[in-house]
Amino acid sequence: MGSLESIVNLENNSSDIVNPLNPDEFRRQGHIIIDFLADYYQNIEKYPVLSQVEPGYLRKLLPMSAPYIAEPVEAILQDVEKHIIPGITHWQSPNYFAYFPSSGSVAGFLGEVLSTGFNVVGFNWISSPAATELESIVMDWLGQMLELPQRFLFTGNGGGVIQGTTCEAMLCTLTAARDQMLSKIGRENIGKLVVYGSDQTHSAVAKAAKIVGIDPKNFRAIKTNKSTSFGLSPESLRIAITKDVKTGLIPLYLCATVGTTSTTAVDPLRPLCDVAKEYGVWVHVDAAYAGSACICPEFRHFINGVEGANSFSLNAHKWFFTTLDCCCLWVKDPSTLTKSLSTNPEYLKNKASDSKQVVDYKDWQVTLSRRFRAMKLWLVLRSYGVANLRNFLRSHVKMAKRFEELLASDNRFEVVVPRYFATVCFRVLPSALCKIQNEPCGKADHHVHQKHANEFNRKLLESINASGHMYMTHAQVEGIYMIRFAVGATLTEDKHVTKAWEVVREMVDTMLKLHPQ
Repeated sequence: MGSLESIVNLENNSSDIVNPLNPDEFRRQGHIIIDFLADYYQNIEKYPVLSQVEPGYLRKLLPMSAPYIAEPVEAILQDVEKHIIPGITHWQSPNYFAYFPSSGSVAGFLGEVLSTGFNVVGFNWISSPAATELESIVMDWLGQMLELPQRFLFTGNGGGVIQGTTCEAMLCTLTAARDQMLSKIGRENIGKLVVYGSDQTHSAVAKAAKIVGIDPKNFRAIKTNKSTSFGLSPESLRIAITKDVKTGLIPLYLCATVGTTSTTAVDPLRPLCDVAKEYGVWVHVDAAYAGSACICPEFRHFINGVEGANSFSLNAHKWFFTTLDCCCLWVKDPSTLTKSLSTNPEYLKNKASDSKQVVDYKDWQVTLSRRFRAMKLWLVLRSYGVANLRNFLRSHVKMAKRFEELLASDNRFEVVVPRYFATVCFRVLPSALCKIQNEPCGKADHHVHQKHANEFNRKLLESINASGHMYMTHAQVEGIYMIRFAVGATLTEDKHVTKAWEVVREMVDTMLKLHPQ
């Protein structure tokens, strides 16, 4: 290779220089990629839902360094098809029933294209007024669809902001709650603050508490049980708070959940908020999964009592047909966020911000830069309308109910916890395993049978996922290993649910014959 100067001259004189944002090339490549994705969705069922690759597979297939010479998009897409797609777990597959859905839609995807195409960095109003104002409008629209109290809306002196994920929403609200409390008791008392949740609360709360400086010993994961369908008992909360107060600790923050990750349990908001109010505790309602369903009148009762909370969030990217990332957070008092999260360097000062007549969303979040997420949510709301969105959600609930009925028709299975929404938690019963040994279950130790059942269901899930036909995940409550069947992928239809049941039943039949416990 020649001298540095010759290399620079060669590169500067290259005839291959093309403006990276050439409109004609953008149009050409854009059509190619849209066609590629359309074909992907058309043929998505030919792929195993769960990726079957081994760790480190991709490094063996790709070069050790970036290309020196430009490559055409056609060649890159060939490598996407050959090397990347095998390493994708297909979240949009109609046979995807794992975790919670990440439901997409034409409007959600194209809204993302518009947002990314404009590529604005809307940290304050002046940096892109439409980005800020559209976000405020769609957050009020969605809040109205949920029948949130007026105090959570901009029209009622509250307001909404689109965060990336629930983790960010929890971190921001917990930061606000911390600073509000420390302004009263002194920052030197941060070690006395206590955060509350249940043993079903998402782990993001404990992580957020750690980040904001809460002593890990002061996080309370209050035990739940089957008698309350794993919802947090107000009495248990009161006992925990009373105990902490007696030892000189200071209750700070409660995360109540509508649709927990493991079981989709629902915490009773109104009585929990009543207890929290007595002690001045900030209540955040995490409705990341199930909040979307509450736009349907028949599910709205699950968030009754939200008027007693300080903040409320749901993930539109889970079950509201809006692509990742799009967490919708509402607060009654936006000043609690802005007091904790505001920055005002000279280079960001402007007349609009100084007037206090505009929203600067940089002061409602951890980061400065932010994406134009409101665009895709606006397209989803307008493209489908409230009526269609409700019916999409109802169709998923109906399919989950159908799967639940199929389980109930076979006495080898148990639905472990109540199905409130579109997730069914089930297992093969210990009694089904006892029967193949010709031994009544009562003759042996209960815990032994439970252990055998847990191992059987674990192997069952592994076999199902390894088959590539569908993908499900698991949870464990009170020592019971259960399989979660979460309907919510946009392409899922009744036939996919029926096929899923057939796969489960046939796998069980095979395992009971070949591998008696």
